[in-house]
Amino acid sequence: MRTRLLPLLIVLMAGVLLALGFPLAAGLAAVQQQRVVMDRIDDTARFASLAQYVLATPSPGPAEALDERLIALDSELGRYEELYGIQAGVFHRTGAPLAIAPSEWALPLAGEVRQAFQEALAGRRSSDPGQIWPWRHNKLTVASPVIRDGDVVAVVVTHSPTGELRSRILHDWLLLGAGETAAMLVAVAAAFRLTGWVLKPVRTLDAAAHGIATGRMNSRVAADNGPPELRRLARSFNEMADNVEEVLEQQRAFVADASHQLRNPLSALLLRIDLMALDLPDGHEEILSVRAEGKRLARVLDDLLDLALAEHAASDTQLTDIAEIVTDRVGAWSPVASRERVALAYSGPSAVTGWADPIALSSALDAIVDNALKFTPAGARVDVGVAVAGDRVQITVADHGPGLTEEELTRIGDRFWRSGRHQNVSGSGLGLSISRALLAAGGATLSYAPNEPNGLRATIAVPRHGQGH
Repeated sequence: MRTRLLPLLIVLMAGVLLALGFPLAAGLAAVQQQRVVMDRIDDTARFASLAQYVLATPSPGPAEALDERLIALDSELGRYEELYGIQAGVFHRTGAPLAIAPSEWALPLAGEVRQAFQEALAGRRSSDPGQIWPWRHNKLTVASPVIRDGDVVAVVVTHSPTGELRSRILHDWLLLGAGETAAMLVAVAAAFRLTGWVLKPVRTLDAAAHGIATGRMNSRVAADNGPPELRRLARSFNEMADNVEEVLEQQRAFVADASHQLRNPLSALLLRIDLMALDLPDGHEEILSVRAEGKRLARVLDDLLDLALAEHAASDTQLTDIAEIVTDRVGAWSPVASRERVALAYSGPSAVTGWADPIALSSALDAIVDNALKFTPAGARVDVGVAVAGDRVQITVADHGPGLTEEELTRIGDRFWRSGRHQNVSGSGLGLSISRALLAAGGATLSYAPNEPNGLRATIAVPRHGQGH
């Protein structure tokens, strides 16, 4: 859940920082440019005041063109251009230069410089130039009118390179980016801690729920951390788990007690039936039927007691030679298979280890092999095999009997369930339920599938590695 929640929070925080960062970056660039523009306005105003002295008295003729005032203005513009690298000039209304630096610079016929010149001719300072960005290598133009007796007689124009300005803007942006990066890292760390604090009870609750679902009924949740709502949920979960465990324990105890208590009167009843049979002729059908039903009931009670014990008992899993157990059980059932004229064969490695409870695995195998022999007709065979599949050891018991339909496969293993086609076969309908309970306690699974071309295939999957490996 954290992997889904963290990206969402990070994207939201990044969006907020970017939404704040872009306007701030534009504002920093505008402030830096405004400082430069104000400096250029001051410079043009100073040159305009010098130009007023030059233009205060009309030139008497060509011989007087290079008077001291004009020379001073021209020298001032030259020093300004040499010191700052800024093109500057004073131009007549016609565009003819009065004094310029450098000397080869001329007023262009179009572009920003000409536009600023035209605006200054109208008696006002040129409008603020467009925003300079670090990736744009354009220049910055400022023009101011030279006014005498209320009339514009000339225009002062400065055309500045923007390399230093762009460097300052980029420097400010780098500082802003570093600040936003640091803020993002702090926000990510805070989000990581926050999601961990919020989701830790959820992970614990998920682990406890999974534990209960897999049979560890003592799984509980610590309700001492996380938000108040999740702590309250954890307490409610613990209460629910306590109630479920208590109900299941009562159910197991009832089944075990009922099976045990009914066993004694049933034994007494069967003994009385045997005594009554002594006074009746041999082969009396009613007595035989009653005796068969009594024995069947005793078998059901024994299986119920075994099921209650299997569901309640803790598993003693250990590193076990699975192949050895399987070959041992196949050998134990071989006489029964011979009596039923069914071929029982093992195929697989001579040794393969897995983590299992040897007693529980042997009991489950007995029930599965017994079930396979019951439903396999004479002359057919039952194949038992062991194979390694990933992190599991698979034990398969495949018979060649009538098999089950798809609908019946979904119900196999249910308590007391038996196929309607097999009601004449002895059994209580609890053997496979007991097998599944015995295997689940040790982390193993039991599944069923059709066996081609006919029959049923039961597969036990045993973990190859224990917990912690």
